[in-house]
Amino acid sequence: MTVRLMNPAALRLALLAAVAAACAAMSGCASIGAAAGAVAGVATGAVTTNPAIGFGVGIAVQAATDEAVKRVSKSLHTDQQMAIAATAGDSAVGETRPWKVKHTLPIENGHGDVRVLRVFDNALASCKEFAFSVADGDEPNAHADWFLATTCKQSEGWKWASAEPAVERWGTLQ
Repeated sequence: MTVRLMNPAALRLALLAAVAAACAAMSGCASIGAAAGAVAGVATGAVTTNPAIGFGVGIAVQAATDEAVKRVSKSLHTDQQMAIAATAGDSAVGETRPWKVKHTLPIENGHGDVRVLRVFDNALASCKEFAFSVADGDEPNAHADWFLATTCKQSEGWKWASAEPAVERWGTLQ
């Protein structure tokens, strides 16, 4: 009996497709690492007929997938923070402007308004305190939550200057 294994490139593509489908189906990608680890562990255990190897591979795949998801999520959140900070930087005190981020993949997109509250200088930079909203949906009358943040001008433009909260404060932008 001859066992024919899937081409490694095809296997990686199939796993990537499964991960992307699971990520899109779930409300976020928080548990995608566990799913990928389970699939990889079961598949490896079945091929090698050694459950210990399957278990080890499953744990390694879960850890690697969790790290990749965190890295991508942080990059997407940074895109949103940069868009909001740039909008605030280009606005005058009292002015309200819309902000919007649309990624190629339909995850971590966002939109809302930015309203500059005050301008202040410190020894290092000129800064602006602003309020921003995050709309819950694309409808014109969608509910929006408002938050406060600060942006400061640097040589490459206006940058987000608020510290990241230790607890969830403004949903997917954290």
